[in-house]
Amino acid sequence: MRARVPGMGWLKRMMPKSLLGRSLLMILIPLVAVQAVTFQMFYGSHVDIISRRLTAAIAEEIGLTTELMDRFPGQQNHDWILAAARHRLGLEINLEPGAKLTNPRSTNILGPMDDDLETALREAFDSPFAMDWTSDPRSVLISVQVADGVVHVVAPRKRLYSTTIYLFVPWVGGTALLLFGVASLFMRNQVRGIRRLAVAAEAFGVGRDIPPIRPEGATEVRQAAAAFNRMQDRIRRFLAQRTEMLAGVSHDLRTPLTRLRLALAMLPKDEAWWRDVAEMTEDVEEMERMISGYLAFARGEGTEQAKPIDLSAMLTDVAIAARRGGANIEISVPDTLTVSLRADAVKRAITNLVDNARRHANRIMVSAVSRGRSVLVNVDDDGPGIAAEQRENVFRPFLSGSTGGTGLGLTIARDIVRAHGGDISLEDSPMGGLRARVRLPV
Repeated sequence: MRARVPGMGWLKRMMPKSLLGRSLLMILIPLVAVQAVTFQMFYGSHVDIISRRLTAAIAEEIGLTTELMDRFPGQQNHDWILAAARHRLGLEINLEPGAKLTNPRSTNILGPMDDDLETALREAFDSPFAMDWTSDPRSVLISVQVADGVVHVVAPRKRLYSTTIYLFVPWVGGTALLLFGVASLFMRNQVRGIRRLAVAAEAFGVGRDIPPIRPEGATEVRQAAAAFNRMQDRIRRFLAQRTEMLAGVSHDLRTPLTRLRLALAMLPKDEAWWRDVAEMTEDVEEMERMISGYLAFARGEGTEQAKPIDLSAMLTDVAIAARRGGANIEISVPDTLTVSLRADAVKRAITNLVDNARRHANRIMVSAVSRGRSVLVNVDDDGPGIAAEQRENVFRPFLSGSTGGTGLGLTIARDIVRAHGGDISLEDSPMGGLRARVRLPV
């Protein structure tokens, strides 16, 4: 017995149900994992190292400029140092003499550059400082408290980070989307063959006549499609051969039965044994009806094709025919209930169920309702019913049990319904007798 892993139910519920979804998920997860590892290696090592080096260079250049200004006092020296910093270092540095940096606050952005620059400035200066990353989209505004006042620095942002990250991120995302798109197209083409095979198998299973499907996709899918076509052809040949065989058997059996019936009819009418002759004649007629009924079922199953019909109208016709035969039958069906099925075969199945109820009940109710992707047809009666342990036996051929009759009516009815992809079950009826519930797929 397979052990269940506790706490994994949510994972099963989140998993895609289709083969296409699961296949794409198996491709997507390793792809995302590889891209994440690659991005982490680049972003976590290369970009981080470059960011620390660039921000340290800016902090050291600002520190060198302020130290030169302290070493060489005088406005003329300061102007030359600031001009050199602007020209040589690309930094716009100004000194605000006598100013105090009160309540220094920094506005940061997402990324490692602001944190690395703050660390570098803290290592370069013992005095307070502040950074502004949001006021100017092209520059970072830095203010540092020095002995003579406050140094204001305008540092170009392009000196604080590498532009390769803006190329790497789109490259990683773009290649991932491209690979996933190619995989999606490929897997969709592979799954299409499986879907067509599933649709064809479902249609053939409910009795619809479909042409052979065209093998496509991978080798295994093509083999499955070819095997399905061969199976479909063998089943059709089997049905045709069975119909021909039953026709031959019917002809061979009817000939001696006809001779026997004629011989019984020509016997002299002697009161002593005429009752036995009448019973034998009824047995011969019952055998002829059995053969005719099953042969009609086999022929109809082999030649009739499924098509959309109004099931409500069909059930109404069955009820009208039963009333003409003397049945007390009621019907409750929707105004229109369209289902694709073999009309004559299903009508024969419902008629068999109604005839079975007529033999054992006084009142019959036929109802139908659409439920999801199925249609339920109920045939209820107020008869004695059948014990629960005996209900399955009545569907076996020639084992009539407590239902009477030839033992073929319910068997034929179930064969017809199952050939449509449905089933028949026997239950307790709200009327006190037996309910025959027919489920047909829509």
